[in-house]
Amino acid sequence: MPREPEPSLNERSFVLQALQENIRTDGRALDAFRDLELTFGEQYGNADVKLGKTRVLACISAEVTQPFPDRKFDGVFSITTELSPMASPAFEVGRQTETEVLLSRLLEKAIRRSNALDTESLCIIAGQKCWNVRADVHVLDHDGGLVDASCIAVIAALQHYRRPDVRVEGEEVTIFSPAERVPVPLAMMHHPLCVTFSFFDGGEIVLVDATLREEMLREGEVVITVNRHGEVCQVAKLGGVTVDALALLNCTGTALVKVKEMSKFIVRKLEEDAKARNLGGLMDELSAENER
Repeated sequence: MPREPEPSLNERSFVLQALQENIRTDGRALDAFRDLELTFGEQYGNADVKLGKTRVLACISAEVTQPFPDRKFDGVFSITTELSPMASPAFEVGRQTETEVLLSRLLEKAIRRSNALDTESLCIIAGQKCWNVRADVHVLDHDGGLVDASCIAVIAALQHYRRPDVRVEGEEVTIFSPAERVPVPLAMMHHPLCVTFSFFDGGEIVLVDATLREEMLREGEVVITVNRHGEVCQVAKLGGVTVDALALLNCTGTALVKVKEMSKFIVRKLEEDAKARNLGGLMDELSAENER
């Protein structure tokens, strides 16, 4: 199985010695994220995230389907991940790596199981028709921080997406095209975001947003999912060195600060995109027609 080339002994000793002196090879502070970029596509629900050299594209789609028999009043929401060889030589088409399995499980717990999306709002006719919302995560370039970048991409894409408006008369459902009615945003309960902490030197040194090289040298990691209200949605300890309870508490506080910053960044980018799409006030006029 192909894999990333491991750091040499000289690289390993250089990076670890620098970390003991509170220095990272890219010049960042130990608790600093890399530069974050977020752009939206022409279609609603496409979010392109760049976290340093890591790049992730999230695409949201929706179709009408039948709800599960045991969840008649809920719609369907699923997340799929794709790690192609274009992102890294360690990934192969048609073969799931450990990285892909962990990524999909962490996103599942952080977003779907925390009820970030209100699935009851996706119900059209109870037990008969509902919306099936799907988030496709495509990793385009891998340089560490996949979980954090993918979570930002999915949450931003969900907030950006607009589904077609519907009208229900008895058991007859009419789906309107964007030309007929302005598409409707998804109902979000909260906006959880992931922050990954990497541990070195027996857990004494803690890094935020490790690069791929740092990830290959770390002795343990913890993924903390928090929303901007300070509610912890998930704490995932993925093996490695033991982590002191006080250190974990400090990591949670740091995660909250970072999530608040990222949430403000996402909101600002969404507002910029909305203004760019609303040139001349056309969307406001159409929205007013929908309300009438």
